Amino acid sequence: MIRRFFQLSLVLAVAAAWTPLAAATTKSNKKKSTTTLSGKPKPKPKPKPTPAPSVSYAAVPQSAKFPSISAGAALLVDAATGDVLFQQNADDPRPVASTQKLLTGLIIAEAGNLDKVVTIQASDTRAEPSKLYLKAGERYRRSDLLRILLVKSMNDVALALARDHAGSVEAFAGKMNAKAREIGMRNSNFLNPNGLPAPGQYSTPRDMARVALFAYRNSIVRSYVSLRETSFPYADGRVKTFTNTNKVLQRWPLCNGMKTGYTNAAGKCLISSATYEGRHVISLIFNDKEVCEDSYKLLNWGLAGTGAN
Repeated sequence: MIRRFFQLSLVLAVAAAWTPLAAATTKSNKKKSTTTLSGKPKPKPKPKPTPAPSVSYAAVPQSAKFPSISAGAALLVDAATGDVLFQQNADDPRPVASTQKLLTGLIIAEAGNLDKVVTIQASDTRAEPSKLYLKAGERYRRSDLLRILLVKSMNDVALALARDHAGSVEAFAGKMNAKAREIGMRNSNFLNPNGLPAPGQYSTPRDMARVALFAYRNSIVRSYVSLRETSFPYADGRVKTFTNTNKVLQRWPLCNGMKTGYTNAAGKCLISSATYEGRHVISLIFNDKEVCEDSYKLLNWGLAGTGAN
């Protein structure tokens, strides 16, 4: 049974400048990476004798052997340097479900004017299955919609933010693809802001790592994805509290974000970040029935220093 531990308060120190993230020069299936995302070789790690791995959400990183995971694809990166610590099918195109809401959130956050009032239109409400049940004519602050999007992953909220920002969902998808090219994503195509299945929509773990790294460096996105719960003020005066969909964030005090995702096509997906004593790591896992346990394994392994030293 997973035990809950006290919240650790840690100072986040992330480098302001970082190496441009280009695709690694080698592909690997389920092995420790020897490159950075920019393709530069990394120093060979010093061997460390370690005990057997443990999946017991410890309050501090537990030294572990190289983790065994069941994901269809995965990537682990150092959030400060962009170094790839682990990769598995990292360049295979696939649906990434609601994890692409990180890109939606990043675009909205960077646009600013978060106090702007968004008036819901009927077209915004046509999204299943995860909904906030917005109604046409209701008015909400952009910041409230962005926060609930990144905490509870509501699909109608993504439509409302996208349409309000760009004029239409199609126009916003164009902005998503433009942003993707701007940050160096080379193998992605986005057609909607919420990640619901659409023919021709795809990304890769390596490309999504670029989104995650930029999102991690954005103070607004980072503050929202780190919330374990949040209250949402409905237009009719009701206030409802929602719990973050990220169970690793709920169970492990070292986790500080980021975004979940699930569709039948994509399987269970999770981008999670964690920090301890100045080290910051981000794991990206796609199509994994044990997505929370495997995310924890990778994050713990990275924070313990096994993946970087």
